[in-house]
Amino acid sequence: MLKNIYKPDITYPAIIALLFSSFIYLEHFGITCKILNTVFALISLYLFLHVSKKAVLLSGFLIGLLWFYWVGYSFEYNGVGFLTPFVTLGFALLITLFFAALAFTKEVYIRALLLFILSFVEPFDFNWMQIELIFVDSYIGVQKYQLVLVLIALALPTYIKKPYMYASLLLILLAVNYSPKEQKDSPLKIKLVETKIAQDIKWTRQHLEPTIKLIYQEIEKAKQEKYEVVVLPESVFPLFMNRAPRIIQQLQLLSYDITIIAGTLLYEDEKNYNVTYMFNKGNYEIAKKLVLVPFGEYIPLPKFMRKVINEYFFAGASDFKTATHPTDFTIEGTKFRNAICFEATCQEVYEGDVDFIIASSNNAWFTPSIEPTLQKLLLRFYARKNGVTVYHSANWAGTGVIK
Repeated sequence: MLKNIYKPDITYPAIIALLFSSFIYLEHFGITCKILNTVFALISLYLFLHVSKKAVLLSGFLIGLLWFYWVGYSFEYNGVGFLTPFVTLGFALLITLFFAALAFTKEVYIRALLLFILSFVEPFDFNWMQIELIFVDSYIGVQKYQLVLVLIALALPTYIKKPYMYASLLLILLAVNYSPKEQKDSPLKIKLVETKIAQDIKWTRQHLEPTIKLIYQEIEKAKQEKYEVVVLPESVFPLFMNRAPRIIQQLQLLSYDITIIAGTLLYEDEKNYNVTYMFNKGNYEIAKKLVLVPFGEYIPLPKFMRKVINEYFFAGASDFKTATHPTDFTIEGTKFRNAICFEATCQEVYEGDVDFIIASSNNAWFTPSIEPTLQKLLLRFYARKNGVTVYHSANWAGTGVIK
């Protein structure tokens, strides 16, 4: 019986999944150890290149569970909480399919090539399964060429005879992040507000007045603390702001003393938008979200399937609409790129001349879980990859300056 427990096709997938996911859970519990993260990441990739086809599939399934068990939590707030385990299973199967390409061959160099190709794949526009992310808090860099060097180094020992078969591991030294991109600090004093508004009460009518009162208190507090900018979370105003003129007028008045950046919704031309308002010196600008959350804010499926899913699982709500390009706010001569939740973890927002990003999120959909931690790691990944500093304000968890 014990012999069966330690069969490679059972043990190796568990080891791969745990090592491939360890950096998330270490971060979640406040542990950042570059040595551990580096060693665990390298071992997990090496095993992926060498284990059996069956072990590859089971590894993908377990990684899907460890990374994305929380995705179905949000369905509770749409009245279909019974779907949560099915959504979790669905994401585990999706990640299984993501890695399934490796199971079509046992040739190590082909698997290495396929892993590199997978680093460009975003199933259903969901890009949170990033191969390079496992190196975000390690000694290895997060650029594509560094991933290539690591995969070559791990693949070549199979094809080199002793005594030099492990000499290729020296290539890993070339993948070390010797000169990280410079990340600047904003010249402005920015207050990042983290609220604690539970998702089950966030959109209720009776909680609207206390929420607005809380927002004004946070703005006043930031002003008294001599901050120049106050950033509030995504949809902190749980309403369509363009239909609330008195709130707009009050924020315009307050903005003579401090710049206010706050998330809310916009209804325009019979379309819904997830937006950020920036109030400055009595004026305001609106930034519409550029990249929507797949299966959250839109359904990445054919039109007839979208209609059915929206009707039965999202109370008939239609997909949100998007901006056509990123939006920049200029505050006292300093430019900030706006990003709302998921899009802050998408490369599109980092394109062009970007030094600073102001990001806002509502993580109450998925707490308690590792989602805010995974989001923070992804923000760190894109920030370091692009040499950008992210100022992130979130509801419930994840607020902070990310470099």
